[in-house]
Amino acid sequence: MDSPDTANPVRAPAQTTRDDTILPFAVKALDLRGRIVRLGPAVDTILSSHDYPPPVAKLLGEAIVLTAMLGSALKFEGRFILQTQTDGPVRMLVVDFTSPGKVRACARFDADRVAAAIAAKEAQPGKLLGHGHLAMTIDQGADMSRYQGLVQLEGGDLEQAAHEYFLRSEQIPTRVKLAVAEEFRSGNGARRHWRAGGILLQFLPNSIERARQADLDPGDAPPGTTVHAMPEDKAWVEGRSLVETVDDIELLDTDLSSERLAYRLFHERGVHVFQPTPIEAQCSCSRHNVENMLKSFSEQDRADMVEDGCITVTCEFCSSTYVFEPDEIAAPSAAAS
Repeated sequence: MDSPDTANPVRAPAQTTRDDTILPFAVKALDLRGRIVRLGPAVDTILSSHDYPPPVAKLLGEAIVLTAMLGSALKFEGRFILQTQTDGPVRMLVVDFTSPGKVRACARFDADRVAAAIAAKEAQPGKLLGHGHLAMTIDQGADMSRYQGLVQLEGGDLEQAAHEYFLRSEQIPTRVKLAVAEEFRSGNGARRHWRAGGILLQFLPNSIERARQADLDPGDAPPGTTVHAMPEDKAWVEGRSLVETVDDIELLDTDLSSERLAYRLFHERGVHVFQPTPIEAQCSCSRHNVENMLKSFSEQDRADMVEDGCITVTCEFCSSTYVFEPDEIAAPSAAAS
């Protein structure tokens, strides 16, 4: 009997793009793995549910793309949370990714400082973030410990922060490119729609020697100490150089599919694509959850929340509003008495 054909199937890359997907790929000849993210309705739903100034919305969109790229690598059901805390006009970004593909996000910012930055033409991502830190948290569930990595933000953007994180926390050569923009659609109810995209590439050789990285800056070593250096692997130099040629429009263009982008970059070496993961914007809030949260407060705290005879709670992530009569959320003991 003839042996079965176990070769990888070869086909032309898809012509049309699939929005709200993450496409994993591998370039085995160069020991490279990566992911391409394309977001349309998902990112538009999140950003359009808030009245963010455009530079803030763009910055949050980049955080959503980065979180989706990293969170989709989880091999278990859990959450990946990206959060910034800084002294800049945008004080906080929070993106919550629940595997395999649900995402929600919000931003906190100083409206006056953001308006001033826009007026001064200084609303670039790094200036909006300022100085502080970015935390990446992996939550494996109630019975498992959390893992958290931190990286300093020192006036740089999220791409730079991601590179620094992988250099210091994972020691994996990594390149990330993020793109967010608005597109205008004409017709009835015409308005601007947000799109976002990104690509992540990592060098993951099987050889221990090829995976070896230079020691990190010793920091408190005596003055004059020579910093350890190692030449970059030629395969990584080639892959990194190719990814650095990607333009924002290539990550956002609806006429260029993720598969064709991967093929455009790596066809000479041979690129394998895997099953894409769908992404959707979905908040975990509900009337039931908000009610239970309110019941956890003291009676006095709940009384302080009453305005115009009601307690109103608005979700920071999706802007859904829940209105309760005070009697609805009375503690069980109080209601019984």
